[in-house]
Amino acid sequence: MQYRILGEPLPVVECQLASGETMITEKGAMSWMTPNMKMETKGGGVGKMFGRMFSGESMFQNRYTAMGGNGMIAFASSFPGSIRAFNISPGNEMIVQKSGFLASEATVDLSVHFQKRLGAGFFGGEGFIMQRLSGQGVAFVEIDGYAVEYDLSPGQQMIIDTGYLAAMTASCSMDIQTVPGIKNALFGGEGLFNTVVTGPGKIILQSMPISNVAASIIPYVPKSGS
Repeated sequence: MQYRILGEPLPVVECQLASGETMITEKGAMSWMTPNMKMETKGGGVGKMFGRMFSGESMFQNRYTAMGGNGMIAFASSFPGSIRAFNISPGNEMIVQKSGFLASEATVDLSVHFQKRLGAGFFGGEGFIMQRLSGQGVAFVEIDGYAVEYDLSPGQQMIIDTGYLAAMTASCSMDIQTVPGIKNALFGGEGLFNTVVTGPGKIILQSMPISNVAASIIPYVPKSGS
């Protein structure tokens, strides 16, 4: 499979497949394709189906296979930002934000990833249920807004406002900490909790979380009866 990513900040990834090659997507992100691309919808087992549902994706996967020759298929992002390609392999797995998975080669496995710490579960927002990409192959992930990468050394930490963490390598760990000081927490406008990611590993942050955009729009949405 060969690919090219086009059109930021409204990106699409165009994938060129050899005959017999297959791509998977979780939420019908196919935008256009050549006529010889065959689609199949599969669940992949009850456990995986419910795991995908909890991670913010569809219970079913769409599989697109090039039949009788080379084929092309394109997947578009659902929100302004960027699309990043990750080479997934054993020992090089990625943890991505809920609903961040766009598409991948069929040899990549998508599963639900729960944070081990209870605090992260209840207060981490995007950090409680994330998606784990494992197996072998190329996976494409949506980033909300501009993507900023940092390489963390062992023990090095980054404090992140909830929702800005788009992806991290599986070698990183994540926890939740309270904003210090009652006055800061109540009147600082930054919320009560921050996400703390500890290296070693790579983190990818996003400049415009869709949840923040939605929250900023709500006050301007006319209420019924007004």
